Amino acid sequence: MRYDLIIRNGVCVLPWGEVRTDVGVRDGRIATLGVDGRAEAAETLDATGLHVLPGLIDAHVHLRDPGDATIESIPTGTRAAVLGGITTVFDMPNTCPAITDAGTLAWKQEYAARESYTDFAFYVGATRSNTPDLAEYETQAGVCAVKLFAGSSTGDLMIEDDAGIEAVMRSGRRRIAFHSEDEYRLQERRPLFTTGMPYDTHRIWRDEECAALGTRRIMALARLTGRAAHILHVSTAEELDYLADYRDLATVEVLVNHLTQVAPDCYERLGGLAVMNPPIRDRRHYEASWAAIRDGRVDTVSSDHAPHPMAAKLKPWPECPAGLTGVQTIVPVMLDHVNAGRLSLSRLVDLMAAGPARVYNMVGKGRLAVGNDADFTLVDMQARRTISNDRIATPAGWTPFDGMAVTGWPIATILRGTTVMREDTVLGPPSGRLARFAW
Repeated sequence: MRYDLIIRNGVCVLPWGEVRTDVGVRDGRIATLGVDGRAEAAETLDATGLHVLPGLIDAHVHLRDPGDATIESIPTGTRAAVLGGITTVFDMPNTCPAITDAGTLAWKQEYAARESYTDFAFYVGATRSNTPDLAEYETQAGVCAVKLFAGSSTGDLMIEDDAGIEAVMRSGRRRIAFHSEDEYRLQERRPLFTTGMPYDTHRIWRDEECAALGTRRIMALARLTGRAAHILHVSTAEELDYLADYRDLATVEVLVNHLTQVAPDCYERLGGLAVMNPPIRDRRHYEASWAAIRDGRVDTVSSDHAPHPMAAKLKPWPECPAGLTGVQTIVPVMLDHVNAGRLSLSRLVDLMAAGPARVYNMVGKGRLAVGNDADFTLVDMQARRTISNDRIATPAGWTPFDGMAVTGWPIATILRGTTVMREDTVLGPPSGRLARFAW
């Protein structure tokens, strides 16, 4: 038997456990798990000492394209992703212009398929004017979901009222992704705070009630309409407890930052480099997030990669924009959590491969199985490295995890049978394709 690629001697993280077995790849797909020792291949990769994971997915990134390429773009952001062991990204629609109509959708489909280093999917933004068209847009090539900003956006891209949100829920049938902070509470409380107050003020303004109110309102409308909802970046104990009663309709994302950083320490150390929406919260919410990881209430973990220039992040609060880099660092940070005993490697794969594939109904992704795309993230669980700004590929050039020592590191990224990263080096030109979804 001959293959295009054989990965030998690695420990494969399969849906039923960790198994030392060889993987055979043919025509960009997994052909077999368990390769005969006499089989030949055009390329053989020795994975001795490594774990072979299904290609990991970052289902929440902001690559700012179209926008300002000096901050981020699809080529630079996806290059950072493959350096970090990510094989597929899902890009958000709040670009300039926003991805909200047939013209911008067509542009993004063509551009991403040509310039992305990873496989690529993207959200279409819900607006009041495009609500009647969302049922059509959500089925277009490469579209992972409709994204609705119920808070913390501007102009037509934000729909904060119940009637507007309900109208979106009644247009189409795929799961909708929500930013669920309550805009009314945000605006009501904004006059209480002034420029130059401590960066920790960010979590006081965007408090737990702001997040919980937004999520409760959205889930009431989900129950009314029967439309499934994916609540992005859940950050409070109250939301996690509440959503446990909506598992028939709701899926849950938690961000790596909310699993790693704790207030007020992060604001004291990092200043504006810790400012994100929803904010990083105190240890009670940190512990609640990990409890939800352990008991299965969380479906996906993502980075919410949202770069801004360092100069902008150093401005006083609240003039510093909200958003952190993360697509290149999420895998090593999560591997370090595995080594610290906070979750198993199998659970990490569930959260960053099988979980996104299940939530968004992806085709051919999410697990090591015959017939699936031959996407692999090879990791060295014993490698000790330090995350540093000088390794960050995104033009912003910084990470909130600068100086963090981690154990566990992505060694190779393989996309449909082709090695696109090996030992911190990107190999070859962009070769990504639009991800596929069943709807």
